[in-house]
Amino acid sequence: MLFSFVTLFPNLIKGYFSESILKRAIEDDKISIDFYNPRDFTTDKHNRVDAPMIGGGAGMLMTVQPLFDTLDKLKVDSPEAHVIFLSPVAKTFTQNDAKRLAKKEHIVFVSGRYEGIDERVIEAHADELFSIGDYVLTGGELASMVLCDSISRNIDEVLGNSDSLSVESFENTLLEAPSFAKPKCYDGNEVVSEFLKGNHSRITDLKRGLALYKTKYFRPDLYKKGTKDEK
Repeated sequence: MLFSFVTLFPNLIKGYFSESILKRAIEDDKISIDFYNPRDFTTDKHNRVDAPMIGGGAGMLMTVQPLFDTLDKLKVDSPEAHVIFLSPVAKTFTQNDAKRLAKKEHIVFVSGRYEGIDERVIEAHADELFSIGDYVLTGGELASMVLCDSISRNIDEVLGNSDSLSVESFENTLLEAPSFAKPKCYDGNEVVSEFLKGNHSRITDLKRGLALYKTKYFRPDLYKKGTKDEK
């Protein structure tokens, strides 16, 4: 899987791939990354990539020409590229999206800056738009990394133990049950005793119950959907 980042600030992203699981994924040729900077494609004599909004409004927008030329170049180099724009006005990214997109060969993340991106660029080049939540960031780079991380871990052999994917939050509507590690008692706080008895059937049932309680408390919307689906 190739991930391309269209960004004015590639150094904000590069460091994330220099450690841990995604670093190993690159070393093992499971994923690769590259960068396209719209500033390298601008025809403006002052090397600008932004302009005031037509019709008024606070702040500046990323302009059409540099992004059009950047994405046109990308499409020539990689016709199968799937272009994703990050925007707070888009639909929310989910685990199902991550699993679906993990089957792509090449994903392009377009990170906006300033007050956003000229809508004509999105209309011409976007295959999908995603938001990571109901809030606004200073740029799309963080959101791009969130999607890349989530998609990457669903690619075969990126995680050391692929079985861990099947019990995570959002895989079966419910949030993941609480987990514990050694020691069994710390500062007077003990692990749930049933977890220590080795009865895996009982542990599974207990985890299911804890997942239900956790989902009901933190995400009543998911709890309502999950219990409705089971009826």
